[in-house]
Amino acid sequence: MPFVWKEVYKTKIMANKKFNLKYCVFLPLVLAITIFLWAVPVTFFGIDGLTVVQQRVIALFVFAALMWIFEIIPNWSTSLLVIVISLLTISNKGIGLFCDPQYGELVKYSRIMSSMADPVVMLFLGGFVLAIMAEKYGLDVTMARALLKLFGTKPEIVLLGFLIMISVFSMFMSNTATAAMMLALLTPVLSKLPADDKGKIGLALSIPVAANLGGIGTPIGTPPNATAKGALEQAGIDVSFGDWCVHMIPYVIIMIVIAWIILRVFFPFKTKKLVLEIPESNRQKDWKLYVVWITFVGTILLWATEQLTHINSNIVALIPLGVFTATGLFGKEEIKEINWNVLWLVAGGFCLGYCLQDTGLAKTLIQAIPFGEMSVVLVLIVAGLVCYLLSNFISNSATAALLIPILIVVANGMADPTAANNASFLALGGTQAMIIFIAVCASIAMLFPISTPPNAIASATGMVETKDMTKVGLIIGFIGFVLGYFWLTKVFPF
Repeated sequence: MPFVWKEVYKTKIMANKKFNLKYCVFLPLVLAITIFLWAVPVTFFGIDGLTVVQQRVIALFVFAALMWIFEIIPNWSTSLLVIVISLLTISNKGIGLFCDPQYGELVKYSRIMSSMADPVVMLFLGGFVLAIMAEKYGLDVTMARALLKLFGTKPEIVLLGFLIMISVFSMFMSNTATAAMMLALLTPVLSKLPADDKGKIGLALSIPVAANLGGIGTPIGTPPNATAKGALEQAGIDVSFGDWCVHMIPYVIIMIVIAWIILRVFFPFKTKKLVLEIPESNRQKDWKLYVVWITFVGTILLWATEQLTHINSNIVALIPLGVFTATGLFGKEEIKEINWNVLWLVAGGFCLGYCLQDTGLAKTLIQAIPFGEMSVVLVLIVAGLVCYLLSNFISNSATAALLIPILIVVANGMADPTAANNASFLALGGTQAMIIFIAVCASIAMLFPISTPPNAIASATGMVETKDMTKVGLIIGFIGFVLGYFWLTKVFPF
């Protein structure tokens, strides 16, 4: 008994230390930094054209990033706080003292509030509904058992199998839809691992890592790719579907292997053999089971064939909710099982993105960088870093849409035969290398739960702390950035 009480006492001491560290050290530090950035003169930032409203957005970004990293309060609470502060101080219907048009372009309050019902939030909702119904009717276990037969029972190989499968799906369908689908398949696998097995974190992180990396492989894999391809075509440079795949799929394969090694090193499996010892369901095959199966398979097929049907994946995600509620299979008890905190978390990310774009801050920051005065290598690196950093806070498609049109102009200028740096620019792959590198940088940004929808889905498992996601995201981002640069300029240029 004395030993038990000693352990309890030690646990309480550790909990109190963690509490004190968060609220007595980290919170005052975050507030001090935020207030400083909010209150200093605009000239402190040294950015031409920066408005007071844009300065507030910068302070809000820093506040959100630090709160998410230190997890002083739950991540979803930080997101809600970001939405509320934005409405009060940056919107056109906020506090009069702050929200005066003389301070800069304000964001429509309805735009900020719409972040709570963004189409991607609805896609999450549909994904959660599918996962809940799959678990309730045993679909997840059936599919997981079938998949484990392909990958065997060694946890490390199962992890590699999921990384490969998710990345392949992401090459041809929405990264978010892929992640939502895989959540249902991974849930029973994760539930069979011991609570103290770090491998669970690696498996959960395989969702965003593979989905984000896999999309790089094809022109349709992710919106930044399509933006890059379209911009190149407008510049008179045709990159065919096959040419893109030949160049970028090997890059994806290398990155997936690197990601597999990183996840194994940071989150080693304690379990030596992964077996789903679950008895076959005795559930009678009634009409309810058939409805769930047909809806599940139909939804996945519609997600996978978006390029053929032209039905947006966000719209498809609401089909299960409509079918299950209309048939009475999804009621008020099931609604309680939806991971609402993840939906709030994602909404906060969209709110930051709206503020960045609608206040003009994104454009101001990009225009403040003197690309024309830089060397070719520096232009590539700085442009890639800007894209990477922005993509961690706003959608990668929005970042690509902001940067690529500007960089096409910069690239065309450097590609001009009369330009002083023409030879070095062409030696580094020219316009294709620059623009496709930017698309790659948008896809490797995965530091926070709000960085990409797949990241938020991984967070929804409840097994991934922000610090783990940031640690893995930073390493994969760094390796992906360096490899992407050399891959497109030296190793295998277009």
